[in-house]
Amino acid sequence: MEWTEGWELRGEGGYARAIATPTAACPWCGGTGRREVTVDGVARVGRCRCQRVTDRVAIYNAATVPARHAHCTMENFRRDLPGAEPGWRATRMWLDRYVPGQENGGLVLYGAPGRGKTHLLCAAIRELVFRYGVAVRFVEFTHLLAALKEGFDRKDGESTTLTPLVRVPVLAVDELGKGRKTDFELAIIDEIVSRRYNARGTLLGSTNFPLTAPPRSRKTEEAGGGLSVPGVETLAERLGERVYSRLVETVTFAPTLGEDYRAVRGR
Repeated sequence: MEWTEGWELRGEGGYARAIATPTAACPWCGGTGRREVTVDGVARVGRCRCQRVTDRVAIYNAATVPARHAHCTMENFRRDLPGAEPGWRATRMWLDRYVPGQENGGLVLYGAPGRGKTHLLCAAIRELVFRYGVAVRFVEFTHLLAALKEGFDRKDGESTTLTPLVRVPVLAVDELGKGRKTDFELAIIDEIVSRRYNARGTLLGSTNFPLTAPPRSRKTEEAGGGLSVPGVETLAERLGERVYSRLVETVTFAPTLGEDYRAVRGR
């Protein structure tokens, strides 16, 4: 059997898991992972190139992508749905322009729930890991807040949760702005964005909140009777002006439009 390197993704437990799937033992190292080569007449022993897949499998398994999104790819995203193309195209362009080891601007997908933002986020993580070999960490915003609060209660939230999120080359935050907007939550997102901003780390994100407030209709004005009528908060209002300003400087915002994927699947 001819040897080819390969891998597959599965949803196991709470997270997506990668598994190396070579078709046979590596012809260069026989499956040992180490290979002897001669350079300028000197024999040297090093890691075989077949270990690249093993390394990237390990990187992916540390990314904590949710099991539900193990099979999300750029190829199986529903671009055929009306309005779905812009978000896919923005993600595709961002991935193609990414340069490992250099400073890269980030990407935040915004739009109503069910438009495929998390799908694109997880597809981007898959490609960053297996195409570029880049370490990524996926976090859902409210789960992150809960983990940090628990860690701080134990007096180790800084070292076990916050610092790794600052140091990882690419941080993917799903559901930016979700939560109760408490002082603690605002302080945490400010800390993460500020420290990554200073470290020139790359941020990926998704949010259901708009960048600008929708216009008030005449019906809404009349219903308000001249009083203030609560509307949809913007992302800046959810995160705070300082955090939003730093995002504006360091990321591209891309709309995800179209139909609700969940409703389409239900039909």
